[in-house]
Amino acid sequence: MQPKARSQTRAIARDPATSLRVFWFGILAALILLMQATLAQARPDSLAPLAEQISPSVVNITTSTLVEGRTGPQGIVPEGSPFEDFFRDFQNRNNPNGEAPRPRRSSALGSGFVISEDGFVVTNNHVIEGADEIEIEFFSGKKFPAKVVGTDKNTDIALLKVEADEALPFVSFGDSDAARVGDWVMAMGNPLGQGFSVSVGIVSARNRALSGSYDDFIQTDAAINRGNSGGPLFNMDGQVIGVNTAILSPNGGSIGIGFSMASNVVTKVVDQLKEFGETRRGWLGVRIQDVTDDVAEAMGLAVAKGALITDVPDGPAKDAGMVSGDVITSFDGVEVADTRGLVRQVGNTTVGKAVRVVVWREGKTQTLTVTLGRREEAERESPAEVTPGAVPEEAEKSVLGLTLSVLTDEKRTELGLADDAEGLLVTKVEEASEAFEKGLREGDLITEAGQQKVTKLSDLDARIAEAGEAGRKSLLLLIRRAGEPRFVALSLEEK
Repeated sequence: MQPKARSQTRAIARDPATSLRVFWFGILAALILLMQATLAQARPDSLAPLAEQISPSVVNITTSTLVEGRTGPQGIVPEGSPFEDFFRDFQNRNNPNGEAPRPRRSSALGSGFVISEDGFVVTNNHVIEGADEIEIEFFSGKKFPAKVVGTDKNTDIALLKVEADEALPFVSFGDSDAARVGDWVMAMGNPLGQGFSVSVGIVSARNRALSGSYDDFIQTDAAINRGNSGGPLFNMDGQVIGVNTAILSPNGGSIGIGFSMASNVVTKVVDQLKEFGETRRGWLGVRIQDVTDDVAEAMGLAVAKGALITDVPDGPAKDAGMVSGDVITSFDGVEVADTRGLVRQVGNTTVGKAVRVVVWREGKTQTLTVTLGRREEAERESPAEVTPGAVPEEAEKSVLGLTLSVLTDEKRTELGLADDAEGLLVTKVEEASEAFEKGLREGDLITEAGQQKVTKLSDLDARIAEAGEAGRKSLLLLIRRAGEPRFVALSLEEK
């Protein structure tokens, strides 16, 4: 029997096809074992150890606000309802002395988390806004009053402070930029006032923008509901990579689309609130718009990237020599992709810092040095007064699907324009034209063409001729509507 068995073994070894099958079977088995080990590492059997580790630092937040008493049946029936008189009579019978209703207290619930052993707490601004009293409750049941250190409406972040006789449990921020789509995350907070609750999901998307200039949200399918606002979003290392802020929902409950403000934004805000009690964002002092493909072609740019300056009021950019029509391609050594990226980068730069800004102007790049101002101060300042200017002759012409007229004092008054407003007035737009498709309307003011001022119709004719001689297929126009500037590129082949 043994010699026969050895003979069979030698026969298998001599069969190349069989040997190859055995080899690939071994490789497949190894891959399966590797995948199983990887999955086991990516998703542990239980998240209980992580929840136990971080829960002591997560807090419920209860706010109390004094609301003035109101007379009449408000809040009982809609105004104008046929039952309004009935409920007014009911209230009068129960209040025969006609005493004014007493003020009452309104409460709200939210979440937060402790970031230092000496009691600094992060939450959302909308959780504590307008509150007279703020109380935080730990997982252990301990309660402390809290005071507001500072808030930032732009990112909806608030920093609170509690005083305790002992060191408080806290968590640290992680690097939100390191979070990948598909990574596991854990949300913790006080949903719908039900107390401490944990939900788990993945990072669904990154770099989401909702409505703010400084938005950088992590999207997650971890269940987030009302009351979770201000609570932390953890990675699997127990680090905070986001502050739960908003949900997208048709019914007010979680449908798996939640948004957490990225920790790399939050940490900068928290540091400033802790140091100054307010934010101090850099300010460049320009109005900008994205560079579209047709705008890039009209300006001779190889790629539709950067931030196109539409206006330069008094401020740091003007002092540095920036002008309307410049395209900012690099800021402080970082390439500018679009307006959103530039706004965030400028806002995150230290006030008073001198930065190098590269702009595209008249077919070539220039480097300017700008000393940044402070946005909060600029927003508080009143606009500068204007000086009356000259009045051009009246004329009218149709070109590029537009009927244009020079500006007169009478038309300035009629349209509510400043006395020094100059340009060509759009009096009609052909509905079948490219100009109409790109949003130009009657009453718009064209102040520049080909990045040069136009005050007469002959100026526009010259700019069209220059663009044609340069081989450009479109002409860049600077349009102002209600004082707001916007660049639009129109094809020179428009009939």
